[in-house]
Amino acid sequence: MNGNQFGRLFRVTTYGESHGPAMGVTVSGCPAGLELSAEDVQRELDRRKPGQSMITTSRDEPDAVEIQSGIQDGYTTGTPIGMVIQNKDARSGKYEPFVTAPRPSHGDFTYSAKFGTRNWGGGGRSSARETVNWVAAGAIAGKVLDRFGVRVKAHVNQIGDVRAPEVSFEGMLEHTEENPVRCADPETAEEMLEVIERYQGEGDSIGGSIYFEARGVPRGLGAPRFDSVPARLGAAMMAVPAATAFEFGLGRGARSVSGHERNEDWTLDTDGDPVPVGNDHGGIQGGITTGEPIYGEVTLHAPTSIPKEQTTVDWETGEEKRVQVIGRHDPVLPPRGVPVVEAMLNLTILDFMLLGGRINPDRLDDRPGEYDTDYHPSSPLNEEREE
Repeated sequence: MNGNQFGRLFRVTTYGESHGPAMGVTVSGCPAGLELSAEDVQRELDRRKPGQSMITTSRDEPDAVEIQSGIQDGYTTGTPIGMVIQNKDARSGKYEPFVTAPRPSHGDFTYSAKFGTRNWGGGGRSSARETVNWVAAGAIAGKVLDRFGVRVKAHVNQIGDVRAPEVSFEGMLEHTEENPVRCADPETAEEMLEVIERYQGEGDSIGGSIYFEARGVPRGLGAPRFDSVPARLGAAMMAVPAATAFEFGLGRGARSVSGHERNEDWTLDTDGDPVPVGNDHGGIQGGITTGEPIYGEVTLHAPTSIPKEQTTVDWETGEEKRVQVIGRHDPVLPPRGVPVVEAMLNLTILDFMLLGGRINPDRLDDRPGEYDTDYHPSSPLNEEREE
């Protein structure tokens, strides 16, 4: 099976199934000299782990991380960082009715059709539990970015038909973690909670969206076409389980805005460099960062595991039957999806900064800002220039 790696220079490789012995991730390309502990990673894992509130799955997983390599005396050594998170509360028995009868809108049949087999316990590799690896890796990327003045934050901006008003970056930092919905507007969070609880009481689920923002990203990251920032950031966000849409800047709102309205004039900043007036472009023009905040939104559909009765068919016997997906599942995904979206944003931005030579890929002993060049020989994007 391919598709288990993410990134070019900051490369993440994951393994594990929902009901297997453990989840695991290897991070290659983290520069030496980063102060790092298990507590740094655990802090982010605790935001994603199950059982946080009544609107999350009751699966009792501590998600305790073990760092097994790449650290010496509390600092990264430049070698691969291996991390393991044990599965402690897997219960596969309730999935036995679906071994040859796919759950509606899951990957059960598509996996089996492709590989001829699958780990059916808890959805196996296709389970959103696999994102625990992404958050662990994203925690490391976030620590590197913090050293260089890049900050990332997200919050739940819509559940069902309830949409939050615009919230400032500082507001997200201050209020997102204050409620179980992870909406940075407290009043809207209460409305969202009522919606979630209503669907949960009906044995159903509901979708929503996550707004994200990155501050301090330097201008000049990315490349045209297939290595553009939106192309690779879109790939990162659309990999998030249940993602059905990715937008940045005006997003889908751009379809009803004229060119004159969207176009932004140029002015000079205090250093005499051109800067756009406004940021409808979401910090990206021509696929390359402008230095303005990067912002956007990811839509997640309603969880597909619901106790409402649905219809499936056994592909071995041909029997059609009514089923209920009984188990421990989230009634809504965005609240636990916030740290996942932040992790993928961290990973994508850090990889671009390494590729663009903005960070020494070997060691972090130089102070932030001193390694700010447009070219570094370790970048695979510079192979033609070296020739």
